[in-house]
Amino acid sequence: MRIIADLHIHSRHSRACSKSLEPESLYRWCQLKGISVLATGDFTHPGWFAALKDKLVPAEPGLYALKPDLAREQDAEIAPTCRAPMRFLLEAEISCIYKKDDRVRKVHHLVFAPSLEAAQRISSRLAEIGNLRSDGRPILGLDSRQLLAIVRDACADAHLVPAHAWTPHFAVFGSQSGFDSLEECFGDLAPEIFAVETGLSSDPAMNWRLSALDRIALISNSDAHSPEKLGREANILDCEPSYDGIFSAIRSRDPRRFLKTIEFFPEEGKYHVDGHRKCETRLDPEETRRCQGLCPACGKPVTVGVLNRVEKLADRKIGKKPSGAADFESLIPLKEVLGQVLRVGPASVKLDALYHRLLARFGSEFHILRELPPEPLAEEGLALLALALDRMRQGQVKINPGYDGEYGEITLLDDKDFTPKSQLCLF
Repeated sequence: MRIIADLHIHSRHSRACSKSLEPESLYRWCQLKGISVLATGDFTHPGWFAALKDKLVPAEPGLYALKPDLAREQDAEIAPTCRAPMRFLLEAEISCIYKKDDRVRKVHHLVFAPSLEAAQRISSRLAEIGNLRSDGRPILGLDSRQLLAIVRDACADAHLVPAHAWTPHFAVFGSQSGFDSLEECFGDLAPEIFAVETGLSSDPAMNWRLSALDRIALISNSDAHSPEKLGREANILDCEPSYDGIFSAIRSRDPRRFLKTIEFFPEEGKYHVDGHRKCETRLDPEETRRCQGLCPACGKPVTVGVLNRVEKLADRKIGKKPSGAADFESLIPLKEVLGQVLRVGPASVKLDALYHRLLARFGSEFHILRELPPEPLAEEGLALLALALDRMRQGQVKINPGYDGEYGEITLLDDKDFTPKSQLCLF
């Protein structure tokens, strides 16, 4: 069975996250996006765990469905073209902050559980170490290896995956507080790590430059802080719809089962290149080396981004794809594409109306972004949108890369594309 899975999100209980992150809204937005399986996020938080127990029911082994009465209420708001089964999979993110080898380490990890009972056992163990109520993504003074051991001991079928592995401040390979290898981080338990999450600022091709990751599956997820951000990265699998089926496909690295990942263009990520946001200074790795790691405007250290960090650890040139590695495709969220077509901001009422009209007419966002041919759009007077989607699919994009917490700026259309006829057709 073909599955699109987004395995890393947050709940309304996490800092800087939307209060609309509820099981009902996640159910609705998954169908609008075209997501089959969604991580719950934040199962360690007592309030969110209680909501999951109250609103979800067991479905396929290790997966959960929204209660039928709640689902029926949401179905009334979902266009028939988008309606499809969706399931939840239990997941939480843990922030480990600790000292190792005379350095403070700040590393985020994803933890997956096959049942509410297993999730409860993991949370009970972690509650003995730190406060799980203060944030949906709890901060624990716990070594990464210790966390892996606790998760493994609490449930043999639970899994740990390093989150957004290259993010400078909070990741296993991060330039500010990470490690140079999985072995340095996890010690003798490193062989149990079978996957890493690449994060928005890197893609599989960048990770392929490290031969040490050849045995590792590279997964991609949205890390969504609001329902509309679901699916900005995801995984496409051909497997049994179950907890074990999903992770067996990922672990296998079999391209017939783990088909591909859906990616941001990594340059759009907030930490792709180096820089200093306060001074609006963006640097590529060579410029950073020439400046000795200092901002040329103010002389303070720049935040070393993902591209620089990959180059430092890489032992291969660009272009080598390891045997068995899953393929990938880079997309831009549909509302971002529409914003460029309409030349309006993300909060535009006009943009939102066109977005939902397109979904009602053609189907889910992933279908429109990945599969919809240009002819139906042209027939609807949307030739400019068809042009933008074609360029995105071919990778014909112009990008000012992201740096030091600022998203990159990505462009699909030029001024010459906006003829009076093309703009009239949009309205």
